Amino acid sequence: MLDTTEGTAATVATNLAYPLGDVLLLALVIGAFALTRWRPGRAWLLIGAALAVFALGDSVYLFQTARGTYVEGTLLDVAWPAALLLIACAGWQDRGGGRRIEGAGRAFLAVPAACAGIGLAVLVLDHFHRVNLLAVVLATLALGGVVARLGLTFRENALLLDVTRRDAVTDPVTGLGNRRRFVESLERVADDTRTGSRWLLVLFDLDGFKGYNDAFGHPAGDRLLARLGGKLARVGGENVTVYRLGGDEFCLLSPASEVDLERLIDDASLALAEHGEGFEVASSFGAVLLPEEACDPSGALRLADERLYAQKHSKRSRRERPHAMLMQVLYEREPELHSHTEGVAALVLELGRRLGIERQALDDLCRAAQLHDVGKLAIPDEILHRPGPLSDDEWEFVKQHTVVGERILAVSPLLRPIGRIVRSTHENWDGTGYPDGLEASRFHSRHA
Repeated sequence: MLDTTEGTAATVATNLAYPLGDVLLLALVIGAFALTRWRPGRAWLLIGAALAVFALGDSVYLFQTARGTYVEGTLLDVAWPAALLLIACAGWQDRGGGRRIEGAGRAFLAVPAACAGIGLAVLVLDHFHRVNLLAVVLATLALGGVVARLGLTFRENALLLDVTRRDAVTDPVTGLGNRRRFVESLERVADDTRTGSRWLLVLFDLDGFKGYNDAFGHPAGDRLLARLGGKLARVGGENVTVYRLGGDEFCLLSPASEVDLERLIDDASLALAEHGEGFEVASSFGAVLLPEEACDPSGALRLADERLYAQKHSKRSRRERPHAMLMQVLYEREPELHSHTEGVAALVLELGRRLGIERQALDDLCRAAQLHDVGKLAIPDEILHRPGPLSDDEWEFVKQHTVVGERILAVSPLLRPIGRIVRSTHENWDGTGYPDGLEASRFHSRHA
């Protein structure tokens, strides 16, 4: 056909460009069909039909022009306006919410498989019946392109496999190793101790993190975990590895030889501490030396966990001492408050259980219920026990007892969160309470 085409080289190239361009556009549309799992919608179907009509019309026109048989005014001339009309109809279609595009699957195999099949068929046909040299070259390039695509796909899959493996052992919040990587590392450490090496295992659990999370929200809590994890990762040398086991639990593994273990633990505890206005986060820990104190991973974890929670219990006991002292002072002055405060605490405990409040927060609520009148220690007896009505000034003075109670409890860092609850114990849902007149929509943020 090229031999019989008349005109300059530019004319021939232009005539060839139309059907070739149509084929490329049609291939792109077919690729879009494949990405939508062959459910492209009416708009794309109309576009595909229009390009198919364009390709057919241009191919027939080129063939007839090369043979000298083209005649104007025939049915062929209807192809181009019909294709444009189909594109216009596609533009009128309601695309709705759009269709989901699949980035993987068999759809990506269709085009290279078809190209490889056509190229292979051309080469096989050339073996039995010589075809045009350009066809052989294009078929060879198609097979080369498929091989190159296969190489790129293999490289992408290898990179994806590396990313998947890394993500499988990495905590997404802190970037530290997760529990799976920790278990693998601890098993290697256990094997290493059999050759005479000594290792330190330290489990950490954050104190006060739940209150921070409740007060400032989970996004802020994740950012705090990321900051603490980053600080912990900078503790020690290159041989020290740290992990986040989940929630507010962290872990540290370090060779015990030629390392100041006490300083390492102190530095790690300081790294897992942060304080600011309205919050204070610290950590409790349990440390184990391998193989002196445990020779297998399960025994080391069990012992470290026991020591961790023993330290937590000790801190909780220290927290109870100022609480018990204040209760005793309050009962010495107002013995009748004993039954009242215990009754309020019982109601709070039952309500908290029905609401599903977690244990630590429920303990804080119970302490706040027992200490909600501690500010009355600052009210003179003649006002507190007056049988008649109080004056406006005296009533305003009485209403400050929750603020006074917060100040008393704020002296102890361990009781400071309870003081914030005590301040709000006389607020009402509709905003008529005191001292801050909180309404339901603002109570949670102020209470936190």
